[in-house]
Amino acid sequence: MNEVTLALADEQATVAMGKQLADITKQLNLDNLLVFLNGDLGAGKTTLTRGFVQGMGHNGNVKSPTYTLVEPYELSPWHVYHFDLYRLSDPEELEYMGIRDYFAQKSCSFIEWPEKGSGILPQEDLIINLQYNDTQRIITLLAVTSRGEQIINLIT
Repeated sequence: MNEVTLALADEQATVAMGKQLADITKQLNLDNLLVFLNGDLGAGKTTLTRGFVQGMGHNGNVKSPTYTLVEPYELSPWHVYHFDLYRLSDPEELEYMGIRDYFAQKSCSFIEWPEKGSGILPQEDLIINLQYNDTQRIITLLAVTSRGEQIINLIT
């Protein structure tokens, strides 16, 4: 499994990393992308996703889907979905909301607390771990699929 670890100095660096991931996704013209996000509360998962969503062309606010489970962004030709499964009590709830429909062609999904959807979620392409290091964040990107490998190979 290919991986890369970087230090992110501040919130702006975290947003910039999200934008870089968006640029790489567009450059590779990937059919779809599934990213699992891990980290404590406040570690930067939503901030990273905000950078990605903005990098894909969204100009408005990007909020955490803590209470809605998913925030969709229609950014033609892409469909970007930001999931927060923190409040999910049973993975079967994902089936009731039609989770499989979100992983169609030209979709990019970022899932916070993916362990809450264990057994239901498809194979992720990337695992991104965010952790505190004083005032910085440490980000580790782990490739799980060939799509993930392609992305990691272009991270600078």
